[in-house]
Amino acid sequence: MDEWSMSQLGSLRWAEARRRVRARAAGETIADSMSARLVWEPHRVVPSYAVPIAHFQVPLTDPRAISPVAPPRPWLDPDDAFAMHTTPGTAWTLLTAGGPLVDAAFTLDDPDLADFAIIDWAAMAEWIEEQQVVVAHPHDPFQRIDCLRSDRHVVVSVGDVVLADSRHPILLLETHLPPRWYLPPDDVRLERLEPSPTSTVCAYKGQASYFSARVHGTVIQDAAWTYRHPLHDGGPVREMICFYDDRVSVRVG
Repeated sequence: MDEWSMSQLGSLRWAEARRRVRARAAGETIADSMSARLVWEPHRVVPSYAVPIAHFQVPLTDPRAISPVAPPRPWLDPDDAFAMHTTPGTAWTLLTAGGPLVDAAFTLDDPDLADFAIIDWAAMAEWIEEQQVVVAHPHDPFQRIDCLRSDRHVVVSVGDVVLADSRHPILLLETHLPPRWYLPPDDVRLERLEPSPTSTVCAYKGQASYFSARVHGTVIQDAAWTYRHPLHDGGPVREMICFYDDRVSVRVG
């Protein structure tokens, strides 16, 4: 985390989304708004969408007050981003055609957001910005990805076994995350890698497929990943392979 983001994590922040936002569940539009806001609850990096209550197309019912007594860890993992609220407010059940969605909406006590309700991302089957389906979490206007071609020498190894050796990497820089080196498949010893069932989703790069590495009979689980069909921002690293530098040795010249 950089100094600016660290200083902001403890505060409640919001910004105008400036795009049409729709949330759908069980084939039904739950909310449709051109006045949505992005809300960062305290101690969170990932934002949520807050929609004017007047723009919900289903009833909000069964209010339940929430008063966090202590903040969570300094920042939440993306998988936990919508699991709890870190600011006082009221949770609501959404009455949908597919059944009630308990605690799927949340109104904050903050007066600037008095007429808005955050929608639980995971409770929705689909999110759409304008006409584009969005995955993982809302797009953050203060986060970006840079993919930079490089001639630096990158060697990936486990002990005395080299897994990759490349002078044609791409350096991917993403706000809040460590630098990552993506390598052409031709520079990777693919015979040392085997497909893993693990899959993750990034709001900016798309769906990642993983590989485990086998070295001297030992399997290093999910040592590397690739984006076979990346979203727009991840286009430059399509089908290139990146290794976790905390699971194998990644040396950059």
